[in-house]
Amino acid sequence: MDFDVIVLGGGIVGVSCALHLQDRGRRVALVDRRAPGEETSFGNAGLIERTAVVPYGFPRDLRTLMRFAKNRSTDLYWDYRAVPHFATWLARFWWESSAERLMAAARDMLPLIERSVTEHERLIKRAELQHLVRATGWIDAYRTPARLAREAAVAEATAGSYGLRVSVLDGATLAAREPGAVGGFCGALHWQDPMSVVNPGALTKGYARLFEASGGVVLTGDAATLIGRAGAWTVQTTSGRISAKEAVVALGPWSDCVFAPLGYRIPLRVKRGYHMHYRPTRPMLSMPFVDAEQGYVVAPMEGRLRLTTGVEIARRDAEPTGIQLGRAERFARPSFGLGERLDGSPWLGLRPCTPDMRPVIGRAPRHTGLWFAFGHNHHGLTLGPATGRLLAEMMTGEPTFADPHPFRVERFSR
Repeated sequence: MDFDVIVLGGGIVGVSCALHLQDRGRRVALVDRRAPGEETSFGNAGLIERTAVVPYGFPRDLRTLMRFAKNRSTDLYWDYRAVPHFATWLARFWWESSAERLMAAARDMLPLIERSVTEHERLIKRAELQHLVRATGWIDAYRTPARLAREAAVAEATAGSYGLRVSVLDGATLAAREPGAVGGFCGALHWQDPMSVVNPGALTKGYARLFEASGGVVLTGDAATLIGRAGAWTVQTTSGRISAKEAVVALGPWSDCVFAPLGYRIPLRVKRGYHMHYRPTRPMLSMPFVDAEQGYVVAPMEGRLRLTTGVEIARRDAEPTGIQLGRAERFARPSFGLGERLDGSPWLGLRPCTPDMRPVIGRAPRHTGLWFAFGHNHHGLTLGPATGRLLAEMMTGEPTFADPHPFRVERFSR
């Protein structure tokens, strides 16, 4: 065979899987329709979110639900035409978001979250990409004192339970520390453990270059041409059809293009989001800011400010809209001094999500040599290297650093 493993998907998860398999002596080909780091891994807020110990659940309080139902909020916009497509998925998401089940998801995800920064640091050092990362944490900013007081109490309890570091900043301290964010915030929480990335796409590309420099092969190809036959998996690339004993599906929001034709019914949906870059008119931020009450992020990106939106519920291939970005701009421009737009059009990204807030990592039960690694629910950049390590350990028979049972695909076949 041409290779030991074909990894389908050139995002942060696929590249990380390829690197970890290569480190364990496997001959690996990385295949995608585009160059590494040019899809979902390109357009996020750049957070390696060590503090994401509790997944993003479906809101349960009536006030938030009523606000979302009006479809006028900044943090969520939904296309009514997509409701039938999402209805069953949203019902399962709501059910999984009860307090008891949400904490079960948090317990299952914790080993991956705990390793998120350290696994990135190992690859960053090997790839000599230190110039792309900042160990400054991130700011969770609030506009109303009552909301800040409530969230500060929750944050301090969470930090104490999970060994995290958080500081409460009043308005004056926040303004003095971050003069680029002086509009409308009464204070903030400074989470200190996460790292931020000033160019997420470049980080993924840097990991891919490390993979190639160590003997890995990056090819352009169509994952939908994957065929399993006679103990081998083959896929068509621009260099011809290649084969391997094993294949990994790490295609993020497009993973269903491979697993659905093979008969797997995995409830994977995408939450869409947008970003735009702006010229800063104030001192540059030192770290990403979340406007907690409006639901968007402004992050420093190599001399520019990147505004990333909340969630848009729409079909994966629906035409982009400017609705959510426009809503966020109304708050972000005065708060962060956003100057003119620097991109010709908003970038649209797709976050692959499962309703139980856990990724799918592990063996495909009905196909020998087929493995899955997708569905990271807003945290693909955060969890890419940790996922790559866990999957590589599973595929090579090593002891795993985390229990892989919660991430098995069979959980959806009941």
